[in-house]
Amino acid sequence: MKVLLVNGSPNKKGCTYTALKEIEKTLNGENIDTELYWIGLKPISGCTACKACAKTGRCAVNNIVNDFLDIAKDSDGFIFGSPVHYASTSGSIKSFMDCAFYTDLLSGGKSFYLKPAAAVVSARRAGTTAAFDQLNKYFTHAEMPIISSRYWNMVHGAKPEDVEKDLEGLHTMRVLARNMVWFLKCKEAGIKAGVPFPTNEERILTNFIRD
Repeated sequence: MKVLLVNGSPNKKGCTYTALKEIEKTLNGENIDTELYWIGLKPISGCTACKACAKTGRCAVNNIVNDFLDIAKDSDGFIFGSPVHYASTSGSIKSFMDCAFYTDLLSGGKSFYLKPAAAVVSARRAGTTAAFDQLNKYFTHAEMPIISSRYWNMVHGAKPEDVEKDLEGLHTMRVLARNMVWFLKCKEAGIKAGVPFPTNEERILTNFIRD
């Protein structure tokens, strides 16, 4: 089994990375494969709603999104990490996730369907809960079970050395990792036992404003 850890920070090895590495270390200790995926520093355009992905299965705007989705389809679980920028996620991961989740939805790729996910945020001081809530919205829309810890998944510090001193935050990361492992093993056992996936209904869209 493999968990994909996405670093949405402009700093490749900053505070968000430090939190994700704590999770990765715990996952590896439980014999779960991992991959750290950094979205990088190149500009990532927001979704333009061109809907080309519905026909091609590929994002027409961002190559990095297509690269990510190629990896995502073979992953069993996800951790998305972001720093807090003005009580919100980083702009780059917002655009990245908008395009990735929209492309997967319209193309019917089901790269995320019923795969466990969790959000991790880092901040010097505040704004963490707002950013944490923002990331979780993607998971609930994509029918992804959300993995929790014993506290909200956040670490605090202005630099990686500060995060390493946030003992409670690091503990939260380790509990999150172990809960992810438990869910993955339960899902695997359920599939082996023949437990079927939920029955899918045709999607119904209702606009609030009608003629």
